[in-house]
Amino acid sequence: MPYGWRPGGSGGHAFVEYDRMLESATAGPTWMARAEIAEVVANSIVYGVARLGRYDLFAWVVMPNHVHVLIDAAGNLGAIMKTLKGYTAREANRILRRRGQFWQHESFDHWVRDEHEFRCIANYIENNPVKAGLAARPEDYRWSSAFGGISRQACASDGAR
Repeated sequence: MPYGWRPGGSGGHAFVEYDRMLESATAGPTWMARAEIAEVVANSIVYGVARLGRYDLFAWVVMPNHVHVLIDAAGNLGAIMKTLKGYTAREANRILRRRGQFWQHESFDHWVRDEHEFRCIANYIENNPVKAGLAARPEDYRWSSAFGGISRQACASDGAR
C-alpha cells in the first residue's frame, strides 16, 4: 500500500478497516490511478512469476492507492515484497519525478487455510475494482488478473484453482 494513514486494531480487523478506507480512495496518494504507474506495478507482479519463478500467482489487482495479490511464495515473503516494492517504487517515483517513500513499510499478509477461503479471497481481490466503482465487471478492469474474462469463480465448490 502506498505510504499514508494507518488503521487502529490488529490482524484481520485492521485489514478490513484499512481496505474499506482504501476502496473509497479519499485518503492517501492515488498514484496508481495513472496508467503508466499501474502498468509498472502490474507488469512487476506478473514478472515475479513468469520470469523469476519467485511465487505462484493466483489473483491480483492494482487499485489507485493499493494492491492485492494472492500468491504462494516459493521463498521468503519478506524478500519477495522488498524486491517488488523496491523496483516499483523506484520506477513510480521516476515517472512522478519525485523522491521519497512510495509504499508503506508494512504489508498485510494472511495465511489461507483452505480451498473455500482461497476462492473467497481470489473473488474479493478481483471484485475490488467493482466494489470501488472503477469497473462494472471484474473482467473490465485493466489492472487485474480478471481482465479479459479469466475471472475466478467465487467460492465455487468444484475444488479447482
